[in-house]
Amino acid sequence: QVQLVESGGGLVQAGGSLRLSCEASGSIFRLNAMGWYRQAPGKERDLVAAITRGGSTNYADSVKGRFTIARDSAKKTMYLQMNSLKPEDTAVYYCNAKLRPTIYAPYDYTYWGQGTQVTVSS
Repeated sequence: QVQLVESGGGLVQAGGSLRLSCEASGSIFRLNAMGWYRQAPGKERDLVAAITRGGSTNYADSVKGRFTIARDSAKKTMYLQMNSLKPEDTAVYYCNAKLRPTIYAPYDYTYWGQGTQVTVSS
């Protein structure tokens, strides 16, 4: 079984910062691309930032220059440093990972965390 566990969400005032973490555990042969998504009430789940196994990153235009994604492969953990937060960043943030659970897996499987709430007050 593979689990992705997010932490670090909470309530913060506009202009503040939060750091989200996502730790992967369980049967993992190879952890490949990882990403953060978010979903606000009544809206679709959208990509916020992603990072490849090699460390290449990409960001949604709305968070460029404010958010930084990183990963620690040894710890199987991904981070999202969120600075200069705005009320429109309020959402449930989900961790996503594409991985091979065993050496015999023919392709990547996609897993999701349970989500962590981020609320930014004005």
